[in-house]
Amino acid sequence: MKILANDGISESGVNALEKAGFEVLLTTVAQEQLSNYINENAIVALLVRSATKVRKELIDSCPTLKIIGRGGVGMDNIDVEYAKSKGIEVINTPGASSHSVAELVFAHMFGLARFLHDANRNMPLEGDSKFKTLKKSYANGMELRGRTIGIIGFGRIGQAVAKIALGVGMKVIASDTFIGKATVNVSFYNKQSIDVEIETKPVKDVLKNADFITLHVPAQKKYIISKKEFKSMKNGTVIINAARGGVLDEVALLDAINTGKVAFAGLDTFENEPTPEIQLLMHPNISLTPHIGAATKEAQDRIGLELASQIIAILKN
Repeated sequence: MKILANDGISESGVNALEKAGFEVLLTTVAQEQLSNYINENAIVALLVRSATKVRKELIDSCPTLKIIGRGGVGMDNIDVEYAKSKGIEVINTPGASSHSVAELVFAHMFGLARFLHDANRNMPLEGDSKFKTLKKSYANGMELRGRTIGIIGFGRIGQAVAKIALGVGMKVIASDTFIGKATVNVSFYNKQSIDVEIETKPVKDVLKNADFITLHVPAQKKYIISKKEFKSMKNGTVIINAARGGVLDEVALLDAINTGKVAFAGLDTFENEPTPEIQLLMHPNISLTPHIGAATKEAQDRIGLELASQIIAILKN
Protein backbone atom coordinates (compact mmCIF):
# COMPACT_ATOMS: atom_id res chain seq x y z
CA MET A 1 0.00 0.00 0.00
CA LYS A 2 1.26 3.43 -0.95
CA ILE A 3 1.29 6.57 1.18
CA LEU A 4 1.91 10.04 -0.24
CA ALA A 5 3.49 12.54 2.17
CA ASN A 6 2.88 15.51 -0.08
CA ASP A 7 4.21 18.12 2.34
CA GLY A 8 6.94 15.86 3.72
CA ILE A 9 7.32 13.64 6.77
CA SER A 10 10.24 13.00 9.12
CA GLU A 11 12.70 10.20 8.46
CA SER A 12 11.56 8.51 11.66
CA GLY A 13 7.99 8.49 10.36
CA VAL A 14 9.08 7.07 7.00
CA ASN A 15 11.10 4.33 8.71
CA ALA A 16 8.18 3.33 10.93
CA LEU A 17 5.81 3.09 7.96
CA GLU A 18 8.26 1.18 5.77
CA LYS A 19 8.98 -1.24 8.60
CA ALA A 20 5.23 -1.92 8.71
CA GLY A 21 5.24 -2.73 4.99
CA PHE A 22 4.04 0.54 3.46
CA GLU A 23 5.64 2.34 0.51
CA VAL A 24 6.11 6.03 1.31
CA LEU A 25 6.26 8.51 -1.57
CA LEU A 26 7.87 11.86 -0.78
CA THR A 27 7.14 13.56 -4.10
CA THR A 28 5.66 17.06 -3.71
CA VAL A 29 2.81 17.07 -6.21
CA ALA A 30 1.28 20.36 -7.37
CA GLN A 31 -2.27 20.90 -6.16
CA GLU A 32 -3.75 20.77 -9.67
CA GLN A 33 -1.97 17.48 -10.42
CA LEU A 34 -2.70 15.81 -7.10
CA SER A 35 -5.85 13.94 -8.10
CA ASN A 36 -4.20 12.30 -11.11
CA TYR A 37 -1.13 11.33 -9.09
CA ILE A 38 -3.17 9.76 -6.30
CA ASN A 39 -5.23 7.72 -8.77
CA GLU A 40 -2.30 6.64 -10.95
CA ASN A 41 -0.42 5.39 -7.88
CA ALA A 42 -3.43 4.00 -5.97
CA ILE A 43 -2.55 6.07 -2.91
CA VAL A 44 -4.39 4.91 0.24
CA ALA A 45 -3.18 7.61 2.63
CA LEU A 46 -2.47 11.26 1.87
CA LEU A 47 -0.39 13.14 4.44
CA VAL A 48 -0.30 16.94 4.37
CA ARG A 49 0.69 19.90 6.48
CA SER A 50 -0.70 23.35 5.73
CA ALA A 51 0.34 23.77 2.08
CA THR A 52 -1.80 21.08 0.44
CA LYS A 53 -5.58 21.56 0.38
CA VAL A 54 -7.86 18.53 0.59
CA ARG A 55 -11.28 19.74 -0.49
CA LYS A 56 -14.50 18.03 -1.59
CA GLU A 57 -13.46 17.91 -5.25
CA LEU A 58 -10.21 16.09 -4.49
CA ILE A 59 -11.94 13.68 -2.11
CA ASP A 60 -14.60 12.83 -4.71
CA SER A 61 -12.03 12.24 -7.43
CA CYS A 62 -9.80 9.86 -5.40
CA PRO A 63 -11.66 6.64 -4.56
CA THR A 64 -8.53 4.83 -3.34
CA LEU A 65 -8.04 7.20 -0.39
CA LYS A 66 -8.71 5.64 3.00
CA ILE A 67 -6.83 8.10 5.24
CA ILE A 68 -6.12 11.84 5.18
CA GLY A 69 -3.51 12.84 7.74
CA ARG A 70 -2.56 16.33 8.86
CA GLY A 71 0.89 16.74 10.37
CA GLY A 72 -0.05 19.32 12.99
CA VAL A 73 -3.07 20.62 14.85
CA GLY A 74 -5.41 22.72 12.70
CA MET A 75 -7.27 21.00 9.89
CA ASP A 76 -8.77 24.04 8.18
CA ASN A 77 -7.15 22.97 4.89
CA ILE A 78 -9.17 19.73 4.89
CA ASP A 79 -12.91 19.23 4.42
CA VAL A 80 -12.96 16.98 7.46
CA GLU A 81 -16.66 16.21 7.87
CA TYR A 82 -17.13 15.58 4.16
CA ALA A 83 -14.18 13.17 4.12
CA LYS A 84 -15.61 11.30 7.10
CA SER A 85 -19.00 11.10 5.40
CA LYS A 86 -17.24 9.28 2.56
CA GLY A 87 -15.76 6.74 4.95
CA ILE A 88 -12.27 8.27 4.96
CA GLU A 89 -10.40 8.42 8.27
CA VAL A 90 -9.06 11.90 9.07
CA ILE A 91 -6.21 12.05 11.55
CA ASN A 92 -3.90 14.72 12.96
CA THR A 93 -1.24 15.16 15.63
CA PRO A 94 -2.65 17.66 18.14
CA GLY A 95 -0.01 17.31 20.83
CA ALA A 96 3.18 16.71 18.88
CA SER A 97 4.14 20.34 18.18
CA SER A 98 2.76 22.11 21.28
CA HIS A 99 6.10 22.68 22.97
CA SER A 100 7.80 23.83 19.77
CA VAL A 101 5.10 26.47 19.17
CA ALA A 102 5.28 27.57 22.81
CA GLU A 103 9.05 28.04 22.59
CA LEU A 104 8.66 30.14 19.43
CA VAL A 105 6.16 32.37 21.26
CA PHE A 106 8.80 33.04 23.89
CA ALA A 107 11.50 33.52 21.27
CA HIS A 108 9.40 36.41 19.94
CA MET A 109 8.62 37.71 23.43
CA PHE A 110 12.22 37.69 24.64
CA GLY A 111 13.42 39.19 21.37
CA LEU A 112 10.87 42.01 21.50
CA ALA A 113 11.46 42.71 25.17
CA ARG A 114 15.15 43.35 24.43
CA PHE A 115 14.77 44.77 20.89
CA LEU A 116 16.65 41.84 19.34
CA HIS A 117 14.43 41.88 16.24
CA ASP A 118 15.54 45.46 15.52
CA ALA A 119 19.12 45.13 16.72
CA ASN A 120 19.66 42.22 14.35
CA ARG A 121 18.55 44.44 11.47
CA ASN A 122 20.64 47.46 12.44
CA MET A 123 23.85 46.05 13.88
CA PRO A 124 25.12 44.72 10.51
CA LEU A 125 24.42 48.12 8.94
CA GLU A 126 25.48 50.53 11.68
CA GLY A 127 27.16 48.52 14.43
CA ASP A 128 30.62 49.70 13.47
CA SER A 129 29.73 53.38 13.01
CA LYS A 130 26.90 54.03 15.50
CA PHE A 131 27.58 51.50 18.26
CA LYS A 132 26.94 53.93 21.13
CA THR A 133 23.80 55.31 19.48
CA LEU A 134 22.37 51.82 19.06
CA LYS A 135 23.33 50.91 22.60
CA LYS A 136 21.40 53.90 23.90
CA SER A 137 18.35 53.20 21.72
CA TYR A 138 18.09 49.63 23.05
CA ALA A 139 18.73 50.55 26.69
CA ASN A 140 15.12 50.42 27.88
CA GLY A 141 14.38 46.72 27.59
CA MET A 142 12.01 44.92 29.93
CA GLU A 143 12.11 41.70 31.93
CA LEU A 144 9.36 39.13 31.49
CA ARG A 145 9.53 38.06 35.12
CA GLY A 146 6.66 39.63 37.05
CA ARG A 147 4.69 40.54 33.93
CA THR A 148 1.25 39.18 33.13
CA ILE A 149 0.75 36.99 30.08
CA GLY A 150 -2.75 36.56 28.66
CA ILE A 151 -3.32 33.35 26.72
CA ILE A 152 -6.35 33.29 24.43
CA GLY A 153 -7.07 29.66 23.64
CA PHE A 154 -6.08 27.33 26.49
CA GLY A 155 -5.77 23.98 24.77
CA ARG A 156 -2.56 21.97 24.44
CA ILE A 157 -0.48 24.80 22.98
CA GLY A 158 -1.89 27.45 25.30
CA GLN A 159 -1.08 25.27 28.30
CA ALA A 160 2.44 24.62 26.95
CA VAL A 161 2.90 28.40 26.79
CA ALA A 162 1.64 28.66 30.38
CA LYS A 163 4.25 26.13 31.57
CA ILE A 164 7.10 28.21 30.18
CA ALA A 165 5.56 31.44 31.48
CA LEU A 166 5.27 30.04 34.99
CA GLY A 167 8.88 28.88 34.84
CA VAL A 168 9.97 32.37 33.78
CA GLY A 169 8.08 33.89 36.71
CA MET A 170 5.14 35.43 34.89
CA LYS A 171 1.56 35.66 36.09
CA VAL A 172 -0.69 33.64 33.79
CA ILE A 173 -4.28 34.50 32.88
CA ALA A 174 -6.17 32.67 30.16
CA SER A 175 -9.42 32.56 28.24
CA ASP A 176 -11.06 29.65 26.45
CA THR A 177 -14.54 28.98 25.12
CA PHE A 178 -14.56 25.32 26.20
CA ILE A 179 -12.09 24.99 29.08
CA GLY A 180 -13.11 26.34 32.47
CA LYS A 181 -9.92 25.46 34.30
CA ALA A 182 -6.83 23.38 33.76
CA THR A 183 -4.03 22.03 35.90
CA VAL A 184 -0.70 22.90 34.35
CA ASN A 185 2.20 20.65 35.34
CA VAL A 186 5.55 22.47 35.29
CA SER A 187 8.33 19.86 35.25
CA PHE A 188 12.04 20.40 35.83
CA TYR A 189 15.21 18.65 34.67
CA ASN A 190 15.64 16.81 38.02
CA LYS A 191 12.23 15.10 37.75
CA GLN A 192 10.61 17.45 40.23
CA SER A 193 7.43 19.23 39.20
CA ILE A 194 4.67 21.48 40.46
CA ASP A 195 0.98 21.66 39.54
CA VAL A 196 -0.64 25.06 39.02
CA GLU A 197 -4.40 25.31 38.57
CA ILE A 198 -5.50 28.08 36.22
CA GLU A 199 -9.12 29.12 35.86
CA THR A 200 -9.98 30.75 32.56
CA LYS A 201 -11.58 34.18 32.41
CA PRO A 202 -13.63 36.10 29.84
CA VAL A 203 -11.59 37.46 26.94
CA LYS A 204 -12.33 41.04 28.03
CA ASP A 205 -10.57 40.42 31.37
CA VAL A 206 -7.51 39.00 29.62
CA LEU A 207 -7.32 41.95 27.23
CA LYS A 208 -7.67 44.45 30.05
CA ASN A 209 -5.02 43.01 32.37
CA ALA A 210 -2.31 41.37 30.25
CA ASP A 211 1.07 42.89 29.44
CA PHE A 212 1.67 40.21 26.80
CA ILE A 213 -1.12 38.55 24.81
CA THR A 214 -0.66 35.38 22.78
CA LEU A 215 -3.25 33.71 20.54
CA HIS A 216 -3.75 29.94 20.34
CA VAL A 217 -7.09 29.43 18.65
CA PRO A 218 -8.06 27.56 15.45
CA ALA A 219 -8.92 29.32 12.21
CA GLN A 220 -11.98 31.55 12.59
CA LYS A 221 -14.63 33.05 10.34
CA LYS A 222 -14.06 36.42 11.99
CA TYR A 223 -11.27 38.16 13.89
CA ILE A 224 -10.64 37.33 17.54
CA ILE A 225 -8.67 40.57 17.92
CA SER A 226 -9.72 43.66 15.97
CA LYS A 227 -10.14 47.39 16.53
CA LYS A 228 -12.53 47.04 19.49
CA GLU A 229 -10.29 44.54 21.30
CA PHE A 230 -7.16 46.65 20.78
CA LYS A 231 -8.91 49.60 22.41
CA SER A 232 -9.54 47.60 25.58
CA MET A 233 -5.88 46.59 26.02
CA LYS A 234 -3.31 48.29 28.23
CA ASN A 235 -1.19 50.91 26.56
CA GLY A 236 2.07 49.32 25.45
CA THR A 237 0.77 45.75 25.21
CA VAL A 238 2.80 43.17 23.28
CA ILE A 239 0.82 40.71 21.14
CA ILE A 240 1.93 37.44 19.54
CA ASN A 241 0.16 35.43 16.85
CA ALA A 242 1.57 31.97 16.24
CA ALA A 243 -1.88 30.45 15.68
CA ARG A 244 -3.50 31.12 12.32
CA GLY A 245 -3.63 34.02 9.92
CA GLY A 246 -7.02 35.68 10.05
CA VAL A 247 -7.56 35.52 13.81
CA LEU A 248 -5.84 38.90 14.16
CA ASP A 249 -6.92 41.99 12.19
CA GLU A 250 -3.61 43.12 10.69
CA VAL A 251 -4.89 46.54 9.59
CA ALA A 252 -6.12 47.24 13.13
CA LEU A 253 -2.81 45.90 14.48
CA LEU A 254 -0.78 48.35 12.43
CA ASP A 255 -2.99 51.20 13.60
CA ALA A 256 -2.64 50.09 17.23
CA ILE A 257 1.16 49.97 16.92
CA ASN A 258 1.38 53.32 15.16
CA THR A 259 -0.76 55.01 17.85
CA GLY A 260 1.22 53.42 20.71
CA LYS A 261 -1.62 51.26 22.04
CA VAL A 262 0.46 48.20 21.14
CA ALA A 263 4.20 48.44 21.70
CA PHE A 264 5.27 45.41 19.67
CA ALA A 265 3.90 42.40 17.83
CA GLY A 266 5.38 39.02 17.00
CA LEU A 267 3.87 37.31 13.95
CA ASP A 268 4.46 33.76 12.77
CA THR A 269 1.20 33.53 10.79
CA PHE A 270 -0.41 35.99 8.39
CA GLU A 271 -3.71 36.64 6.67
CA ASN A 272 -2.15 36.55 3.21
CA GLU A 273 0.26 33.63 3.36
CA PRO A 274 2.55 33.12 1.58
CA THR A 275 2.64 36.81 0.62
CA PRO A 276 2.28 38.86 3.83
CA GLU A 277 1.56 42.57 3.53
CA ILE A 278 4.70 44.66 3.03
CA GLN A 279 3.61 47.09 5.79
CA LEU A 280 3.96 44.24 8.28
CA LEU A 281 7.26 43.00 6.91
CA MET A 282 8.88 46.44 7.03
CA HIS A 283 7.54 47.66 10.38
CA PRO A 284 10.32 48.19 12.95
CA ASN A 285 8.08 47.14 15.87
CA ILE A 286 7.14 43.73 14.51
CA SER A 287 9.14 40.53 14.96
CA LEU A 288 8.63 38.14 12.05
CA THR A 289 8.91 34.43 11.29
CA PRO A 290 7.52 32.52 8.26
CA HIS A 291 5.02 30.14 9.94
CA ILE A 292 7.64 27.95 11.66
CA GLY A 293 5.86 27.19 14.94
CA ALA A 294 6.16 23.42 14.53
CA ALA A 295 9.41 23.52 12.57
CA THR A 296 11.78 21.84 14.99
CA LYS A 297 13.45 18.48 14.45
CA GLU A 298 11.96 17.18 17.67
CA ALA A 299 8.41 18.20 16.75
CA GLN A 300 8.70 16.79 13.23
CA ASP A 301 9.94 13.47 14.63
CA ARG A 302 6.99 13.34 17.02
CA ILE A 303 4.56 14.25 14.23
CA GLY A 304 5.95 11.62 11.86
CA LEU A 305 5.89 8.87 14.47
CA GLU A 306 2.39 9.79 15.64
CA LEU A 307 1.03 9.76 12.07
CA ALA A 308 2.77 6.44 11.38
CA SER A 309 1.34 4.89 14.54
CA GLN A 310 -2.22 5.94 13.63
CA ILE A 311 -1.93 4.76 10.02
CA ILE A 312 -0.56 1.37 11.07
CA ALA A 313 -3.35 0.96 13.63
CA ILE A 314 -6.04 1.81 11.06
CA LEU A 315 -4.78 -0.09 8.02
CA LYS A 316 -3.12 -3.08 9.66
CA ASN A 317 -5.77 -3.80 12.25
